[in-house]
Amino acid sequence: MSMAVYAGSLRSSSTDAGRETRHSFSFGPHYDPANLGFGPLVCHNDDLLEPGSGYPDHPHSELEIVTWVLEGALVHTDSTGTSHVVEAGRAQVLSAGSGIRHSEVADPGSGRCRFVQAWLAPSASGTDPSYALGEAPPPASGLVEVVGGDGLPLGTSGARLLVARLAPGASVTLPDDPRQHVFAATGAVSVEGLDLEAGDAVRITDEPGHLVRASAATDLLVWSFGG
Repeated sequence: MSMAVYAGSLRSSSTDAGRETRHSFSFGPHYDPANLGFGPLVCHNDDLLEPGSGYPDHPHSELEIVTWVLEGALVHTDSTGTSHVVEAGRAQVLSAGSGIRHSEVADPGSGRCRFVQAWLAPSASGTDPSYALGEAPPPASGLVEVVGGDGLPLGTSGARLLVARLAPGASVTLPDDPRQHVFAATGAVSVEGLDLEAGDAVRITDEPGHLVRASAATDLLVWSFGG
């Protein structure tokens, strides 16, 4: 049983023209053999893009790619013919399957764009690529499944992304799943006495049902993994 806090200030980062990415796990040149992932979660990046900047066309395969936009809007285009503007408060799931190409660029008319993107190992390989887009939960609805479970379909069995928008003093109870990655995207919260500022995360193993209380307006993103 464990609860481990990972401070956002200690994450590795990558910069390029018009973009900055902060990595929660070992990623690209930022290799860390002690931090390769958490269950099926192999990437959890926090991206900030200037208008018109981002990632030009590039390939992926055998990944479930989940994006939650926090600020601005992200223009997504892929080789299946899908093209969408993903606005703040919306989630997208790109199942790369046997192979897909896509691009991600901050919508020039919507200011800078901040999004959190997770990559997960799929439960089955060689599937057809697919795409899904979902709406934001209402601000006062507690933890809401936006991906997996009753949310958007996800090709990683037992994985769910739950999102809460918490006012100061509001609280939610974490799920009972045996493995959880809890990320304070904005604001500040406490998890059973462990304080998280914006950008911090806590990884929980075999300690279900903890109470999270916000001390400021907070966007909380929880990846929860069943047994």
